[in-house]
Amino acid sequence: MRYLLIQSILCLVVSAPVLADGPPATVSDLAWMTGHYAGNTGNGTLEENWAEPEGGSMAALVRSTGDGATNMIELIVIEEEGSSLMLRLKQWDPGMAPRAEGFQVMELLEIGNNKVVFKNVGEDGLQQLGYSLDGDQFTISVTTAQGAFDIPLTRRAAH
Repeated sequence: MRYLLIQSILCLVVSAPVLADGPPATVSDLAWMTGHYAGNTGNGTLEENWAEPEGGSMAALVRSTGDGATNMIELIVIEEEGSSLMLRLKQWDPGMAPRAEGFQVMELLEIGNNKVVFKNVGEDGLQQLGYSLDGDQFTISVTTAQGAFDIPLTRRAAH
């Protein structure tokens, strides 16, 4: 009987979905990110378009252009999982050729007033990805194995 109980508990634990372990948060805590942002990256222009939080998620479509052509498209989705947030992102080259297999998965590390930071749950890709907003200045903070850098963008008026 005890063996069956242990087996049942193991089955429940193994089949349970992986939930975010980060600090408590909902996507409505990130409503400040909503909007259209753009900036010069030195190699061209980067645009981020964040949709309003709804239904437990929010998403951004990102486009990088240079020399008159699109050189990268990225989809970012932040979802409520458990009592915290998970971020998933995927990038494509021109012609929608995937840059990597699957999505990069990141869990919430830190959340504050107009600031959020996610950390990689795997080994490949970005180590951390953060966003902050100060007035119309939207800053993307990126940490890779090679180091950290910021990408400053400016809020743009809706079309």
